Amino acid sequence: MDSLSHLDANGNPAMVDVGAKAISRRTARARSIVVLGPEIMQHLTQSGSTGADIQTRKGPVFQTAIIAGTMAAKRTDDLIPLCHSLGLDNCQITITAAGPDAIVDCLVSTEGKTGVEMEALVGASVAALTIYDMCKALSHDIIIRETKLMEKTGGKRDFKRE
Repeated sequence: MDSLSHLDANGNPAMVDVGAKAISRRTARARSIVVLGPEIMQHLTQSGSTGADIQTRKGPVFQTAIIAGTMAAKRTDDLIPLCHSLGLDNCQITITAAGPDAIVDCLVSTEGKTGVEMEALVGASVAALTIYDMCKALSHDIIIRETKLMEKTGGKRDFKRE
């Protein structure tokens, strides 16, 4: 089994030194599933060119969540202590309705020496939390069921969840 990458020889937290690594194209896609339930999903309407969204007094839920998730992905190193600062080349968040669920996908890419998995996971997570925040006045039965890495490319090994 590999050792934990964020511990030094004495077992203390340490940022990974990526100085000797080669720059390569890095991508990652993460997903969060928000169970909104039928009570909230009945508010889902088609809103022109932006697709389906839920309108609340706070504004368009999915559109706001996309902006929040993008902002969070760009600031991952401010939230996760041992993450490297990365300039993202791209961050695309999509939110689709599937029955009682909102499926949040966050795709992130960069050219760099370290992966963007955490950026994708943070983007999907914050978008999901934003959906919760904007819909909680309609119901407190909302569940953020899971957040997981779906795929990544670049680095030592690629990964794709079936």
